[in-house]
Amino acid sequence: MSFMLDARLQADCVEVANLELSKLLLMDNRNVPWLILVPRKEKAIEITDLSITEQHMLLQEINLVTQIQQKLFNPDKINTAAIGNIVAQLHVHVIGRFKTDPVWPAPVWGNLQAEPYHKGELQQRVQLLRHAMHI
Repeated sequence: MSFMLDARLQADCVEVANLELSKLLLMDNRNVPWLILVPRKEKAIEITDLSITEQHMLLQEINLVTQIQQKLFNPDKINTAAIGNIVAQLHVHVIGRFKTDPVWPAPVWGNLQAEPYHKGELQQRVQLLRHAMHI
């Protein structure tokens, strides 16, 4: 059985890159820089479904994405979470938050309206992220 990205993640995001363990996605919401790491491991729901080696790899990828968020967007805070109440497939949100964002200081989940990127803006953001990752 091969890895399949959850349909909801596929609908709400655009692919940025395949990292060593995870598929890196950009949420199509221009309100905040919202990246999602999805470990390419079939049937993984919890972080503990990954081997210890994979867990370390995921943490390294979270660190990489956090550093890129800080370098490119200089957020006031990074929100990192693996909730999975709606999409069970293991995925980790790495979201740059700003004191000026529409729902600060509340969490984005259930509070932040989706505002899709404008035409061309989404591809520019993906290219910016890929460039920062040296891909």
